[in-house]
Amino acid sequence: MRIPISWLREYVAFATPLPELAERLAVASAEVERILRRGVPDEDGNLGRYVVGRVLEAGKHPNADRLQLCRVDVGDPEPRQIVCGAWNFGAGATVPVALPGAVLPDGRTLERAKLRGAVSEGMILSERELELGTDHAGILVLDDPHEPGTPLGDVLPIRDEVLEVELTGNRPDLTSIYGMAREVAALVGGELAPPPGTDPPRVGDEPLELEIYDLEGCPRYVGRLFRGVRLGPSPPWLKARLVAAGMRPISNVVDVTNYVMLALGSPLHAFDHARLAGGRIGVRRAHPGEEIVTLDGVSRRLDPGDLLITDAREPVAIAGIMGGLESEVADTTTDVLLEAANFEPVGILKSSERLGLRSEASNRWEKGVDPYLCEQAAALASQLLVELAGGRFVAHRDVHGELPARPVTRLRPERASALVGLEIDEAEQRAILERLGFDVSADWQVTVPTWRARDVTREVDLVEEIARVHGLEKVPFTLPQRRAMFGRLTQAQRLRRLVEDVLTGAGLSEAYTWSLAASDPDPAALRLPVPLSAEHALLRTTLVEGLVGAAARNVDAGNERVDLFEVARIYLPLTTHPRTGSPPERSEGRLPEERWQVGGICEGGYFRAKGIVETLHEALKVEPVFERAQRDWLHPGKAATVDAGWLGELHPALLDGTWGIFQLDLETLFRGVPERILYDDVITYPALRQDLAFVVPEDVPAGELVRAARDLAGRELREVRVFDVYRGGQIPAGRKSVAIRVAFQSPERTLTDEEAAGLRGLIVAGLAERFGAELRTG
Repeated sequence: MRIPISWLREYVAFATPLPELAERLAVASAEVERILRRGVPDEDGNLGRYVVGRVLEAGKHPNADRLQLCRVDVGDPEPRQIVCGAWNFGAGATVPVALPGAVLPDGRTLERAKLRGAVSEGMILSERELELGTDHAGILVLDDPHEPGTPLGDVLPIRDEVLEVELTGNRPDLTSIYGMAREVAALVGGELAPPPGTDPPRVGDEPLELEIYDLEGCPRYVGRLFRGVRLGPSPPWLKARLVAAGMRPISNVVDVTNYVMLALGSPLHAFDHARLAGGRIGVRRAHPGEEIVTLDGVSRRLDPGDLLITDAREPVAIAGIMGGLESEVADTTTDVLLEAANFEPVGILKSSERLGLRSEASNRWEKGVDPYLCEQAAALASQLLVELAGGRFVAHRDVHGELPARPVTRLRPERASALVGLEIDEAEQRAILERLGFDVSADWQVTVPTWRARDVTREVDLVEEIARVHGLEKVPFTLPQRRAMFGRLTQAQRLRRLVEDVLTGAGLSEAYTWSLAASDPDPAALRLPVPLSAEHALLRTTLVEGLVGAAARNVDAGNERVDLFEVARIYLPLTTHPRTGSPPERSEGRLPEERWQVGGICEGGYFRAKGIVETLHEALKVEPVFERAQRDWLHPGKAATVDAGWLGELHPALLDGTWGIFQLDLETLFRGVPERILYDDVITYPALRQDLAFVVPEDVPAGELVRAARDLAGRELREVRVFDVYRGGQIPAGRKSVAIRVAFQSPERTLTDEEAAGLRGLIVAGLAERFGAELRTG
């Protein structure tokens, strides 16, 4: 989620420097990924080169049919001549102007230039050039009159900072700018403004037919009707806020619903009232076989578990997920029905997953939105529809069942201090809770605000609130007092630590990724009954998704030499071999099998991954046996298995670049670790080294040749490895040349050339017999 700081400051006043605020939020509330600076750079007085201008004259360029030659008053003693390629304005227009020397948001420096023989002393700007919107078809014309020369920054948000925040699933109250402002006010002591939005006067009392047939799925539905709405573009300030928050402006009506969702966290929807059959709204579950064409133009078959918004004839929206195409607001719309509802989160999540349909609205609903927020969201949207679209507020209905009461929990201040590990004054504990919106009675009965009713239900939850606002960084690092020591590391624990040390020594950094995933290559992967979100709905059966995602985020952040590993559990629905992946049989009610795995991803492709796997096996004194393999997520022809898992080159469709990746089952790997390491004396006699090249059928693995050579030559074959595989040229089709390097050495004497030749002969004859291998002589 993106939090524009100028928008945040409208709701809370704070003087804390932004980096310090980001650090406080990261510790106490939500991870701050980064601070973005967007719009016009403000270095070296650059903002002063952006001003309001008034066009005095505008006419065709004498030497170019598509250019206008303008005289613009920018507050200087004399007007400036500016050449412009847009034609959506004329004399008298108030426009944004960049003067020579201005640095544009894209980094270019504007110079005084001659265009088709006419000098241009500035640039009249479009909203996209100011990063206030996406429109580049014409320049931005300011609606309100401003004096020429007025700093543009006083009129438009041409410069802003944005916090990019990664929210947790248990804090739906932070999915809005006002919710984040409430959090900032509690953390740094800023003054919090009242929630935005004031109901405009109602100018009519028309009937509005609205009925909820499933109060469990839709506890509350606020409907409002507006007549005489004029669709058009939103004003620049609203567009700028949407763009800064990561959303695309569409039209004033749609933008209002998105703006309110971002401001307050309660998603809204706008229907064209004239396109609703019977002018009525109902909320019910889908009938078997029912279908709807959603706003993206896709026809979707519905399930009886899907909650729908309907008119008198058919579905007009999938509740909380996406509206229907037939009832969308269009250029011809004049009457708008505004929906400000509340939907039960689990049902929205299940429908969103089943339909494969995600939206900003569904992302909020599935976390759980405060049902009491509908009214405030409707007020803010109504205010904006009247102000920005000229709508007349003529009808209102608020239908709901029994809304949940605010939870009440008793807090013991002394217990809070004991759990936190710091002595926190009772007055401060009370002040913290009250800043967060809790009501605290004299006897410490704490009434939870409606926006925290889902996640604050116990005394320990209140203690957590006190601790994080007081400052988790103030809590000292202490270990429990230990009077005696029991137990020791198991062999598996010692070997896991050795694996971590080896991979760290190989240049990899340890990563921690989610055990829950959005998708999984195993169709039998276990799905959570009530997942926090669609992105975290399945128990992973592989480390691939997490490692690839971590690598992608590091690449996007500009990091170089991204080499990562993870030692973690996977969760298999039934006992299956981690390498063969044989299909499991279903068994109801059975807990998953948790298996420790090590996985890694590294730049450099197959051979880098193979080298790391070989290093790991060597450290554990286990001999790896590589066999050709195939996996959907690996590059065809660059994949292999070992006894404990697989390795290969990541399929290029999953991540740009050349990446090696591997995953090994640690239990299987540790099974081959010898109990004792026996010392072999250093052989002082010289080794005889030879290179042999064999032509073999294409399907003979090189590793089989190596293993056979060891069997044939016995202990005096001290080293054997493949150093080249060649195809083409003089090698017949369907065959390949495999070159191996051998070293013969005896611990008792120096081998003669005749003895080495005998060992060589055993290898040549044995490979010819087993594989039809032919020794190449040239």
